[in-house]
Amino acid sequence: MIAAARQGSRVRIARLMGDQLLDYTIWDLTQPDGVGDIYTGRIEAVMPSLAGRFVMLGDISGFLPDSAGGKHLTEGQYAALRVTRAALGGKGPRLELLSDEQPAAKPGLLRRGPGPLLELAARHPDDEILLDDYELLAQLRPALGMRARFAAPAFDAVLEDELAALAAPFAALPHGASLHITPAPAATLLDIDAGPASAMPPLALNLAIIPELCRQIALRNLSGGILVDFAGLKAAQRQKLAEPLRAALKQDPLRPTLLGISHLGFAEINRRRIRPPLHELLAS
Repeated sequence: MIAAARQGSRVRIARLMGDQLLDYTIWDLTQPDGVGDIYTGRIEAVMPSLAGRFVMLGDISGFLPDSAGGKHLTEGQYAALRVTRAALGGKGPRLELLSDEQPAAKPGLLRRGPGPLLELAARHPDDEILLDDYELLAQLRPALGMRARFAAPAFDAVLEDELAALAAPFAALPHGASLHITPAPAATLLDIDAGPASAMPPLALNLAIIPELCRQIALRNLSGGILVDFAGLKAAQRQKLAEPLRAALKQDPLRPTLLGISHLGFAEINRRRIRPPLHELLAS
């Protein structure tokens, strides 16, 4: 089930299986993140050292990698482009070439993307969709059909409590362990504290928390480089977490990659940056 609760210009979107929260994001109707938007762009600069091109999209500038279809485009050329990653960390949006669409006569927005609610609904076509706002329901009805219906409130008290907890830079893990989250521009550090679970064998504890750890990464939309400092493991034991961690990461729609265990003992994960992480949305 997908539930959407509107508060002013913001729509909170949650996907649940039974009582378990699987996915969560916030959609700002007045300031969308731009993912999926279609633009006419003009190539401003070819950057061989970056394997791509800077593109003027009107009031904003984006980056078109060579691998996303831009390799043959020259300075001054116009092209139709789709935003594949929101502007993050002071960098403009990431783009891909739309070879089957004609650009307009000048740079600018051609049409908005579907937004996170319709994207989530498309990924899970069998899910019922509950919305607590008649205006939003009418707006989305042509795309969602009878899958969508009005329900107020869309979120019950238990779900509201769980969503409120996502605003904190820490989370409870199984067996009394806890997760501490420290975002930085270059990477996000996830530190596991065994706490009351310190009496458990360290390997058994860390194996037990992996599913919830990966769920928290997805719910908070942590992305880019992620470093996980597991609790109290000797160097020889850390490698035993690699395969269980890879298996748990496969449940994430973004398919994060475990790069390995560093010499400092961190599990290094790369998760694609597409939309802003939850902590940035909550701070805006």
